[in-house]
Amino acid sequence: MTHATLGHSRRKVAVVGISLSDCGRVDQATPYALHAQAARRALADSGLDRSVIDGFASAGLGVLAPAEVADYLGLRPTWVDSTSVGGSTWEVMAAHAADAIAAGHANAVLLVYGSTARADIRAGRRTGDLSFGARGPLQFEVPYGHTLVAKYAMAARRHMHTYGTTLEQLASVAVQARANAARNPEAMFRDPVTVDDVLAGPVIADPFTKLHCCIRSDGGAAVLLAAEEYVRDCRTAPVWVLGTGEHVSHTTMSEWADFTVSPAAVSGRLAFGRAGVRPAEIDFAEIYDAFTYMTLVTLEDLGFCAKGEGGAFVDAAKGRLLMGGELPVNTDGGGLSAQHPGMRGLFLLVEAVRQLRGDLPRERQVRRPDGTLPELAVASGTGGWFCSSGTVVLGRG
Repeated sequence: MTHATLGHSRRKVAVVGISLSDCGRVDQATPYALHAQAARRALADSGLDRSVIDGFASAGLGVLAPAEVADYLGLRPTWVDSTSVGGSTWEVMAAHAADAIAAGHANAVLLVYGSTARADIRAGRRTGDLSFGARGPLQFEVPYGHTLVAKYAMAARRHMHTYGTTLEQLASVAVQARANAARNPEAMFRDPVTVDDVLAGPVIADPFTKLHCCIRSDGGAAVLLAAEEYVRDCRTAPVWVLGTGEHVSHTTMSEWADFTVSPAAVSGRLAFGRAGVRPAEIDFAEIYDAFTYMTLVTLEDLGFCAKGEGGAFVDAAKGRLLMGGELPVNTDGGGLSAQHPGMRGLFLLVEAVRQLRGDLPRERQVRRPDGTLPELAVASGTGGWFCSSGTVVLGRG
């Protein structure tokens, strides 16, 4: 099949292959090896031949990403994307890939990521502090010395000041993420924690203690999207891309109009509108959670609760975010407990597809109140210090 035969019709797009590489503590692998491992597994998961892949998207590795990674994998794509907007990169890339496939510019696009963030620190190849440099607008904030975590902490403090959100409510996000991780044998940390455990930890950046912050791991992930005519040749049921949205809102904290509103307020509205569904119809959500506040404010901005009501919504006593809760969130344990090798947005898509397929073990599988499999999910990634957001609405085939 060639692009010329496709005309100008809009094709439906499905996720047909997903995988994680080895994750957690992976000391004897390079980032390139993790990319390759995840890519091979995703292709095997799809059942398609590698020759169908004519699109490739990657970011975060190499000087000429995605050229270097594609070359390492032996791919010669005719459509590429190297958009890099932090943790939301992969939801934004998925949106671009879906648009390209729908328009006939590509037939099958592979998204792949891999990182040895944890192993690099242990081996002394890098430090634990992530610097975004001091060029451009950042030069006006760098002299003040606030770190990435401090920026998120400042935003959390503003939400607490404006809406009365409490430390206990923020801690509830970490507690429920860990409870979900306890069901996931692939999660890096599975022992239960309580609100008191979270509050008693060492302070990283006020008001965040250690357990308010994501873990550091190694790992990779891959997602293969393809046009609808390839679905019949796949070994797994398709998960359809129903709607996407993306938004960038600021580059510096001084230009962020409201610390209590994330860019997901825009990307979510666009994604839900294009999918033709309402937040109330969503069965579960996968949300970028480098810090507990990200989960809380993103739930508000996606429309699962009103602005300022996120604290009450995530309260651990209500258990809404648990696997059997009203809105299961980060069903694998998220970046707070499962794995977080940096730029974790692709892991959100993998988990969402796993759940929608319904092929997980009983203790890991989300089900609707009537016992049926979930039909709709949302994956929403955040990048930088709430600078960017990508949201993808997915539906079961």
